Amino acid sequence: MALYEHIFMARQDVSSQQVDALVEHFKTVLEANDGSVAKIENWGLKTLPYRVNKNRKAHYALMNIDAPSAAISEMERQMRLHEDVLRYMTIRVEEHEEGPSAMLRKSDRDDRRPPRGDRPDRGDRPPRRPREDAPQAAQ
Repeated sequence: MALYEHIFMARQDVSSQQVDALVEHFKTVLEANDGSVAKIENWGLKTLPYRVNKNRKAHYALMNIDAPSAAISEMERQMRLHEDVLRYMTIRVEEHEEGPSAMLRKSDRDDRRPPRGDRPDRGDRPPRRPREDAPQAAQ
């Protein structure tokens, strides 16, 4: 069987319990077709970069799947029919990533920008002198 990473977006007006129910429903579809789900991550409600079917936000969920292609096709067919699923994407991978995904790792997000104390200070530069041709302020 092949390994897949599957991400789907659910509408913003469904609750997180309903998203969990959706994940369980699609998990049972995979298991009925000789597949298994290794890991499930709920990324929560996130703002979309652009509107999708009149939605500005969506619930994201990730599933690491070990299943035959027929099981993936059946799951994607049911996602196309389900009104709460906005978008989905399935990618075949060589191996599943161990531990939390990049979206859940807090340390990666903090490493993008150095802490405030480590950035160069503007006090390192000499103060700007006023231009000589600039009008002087009234005193």
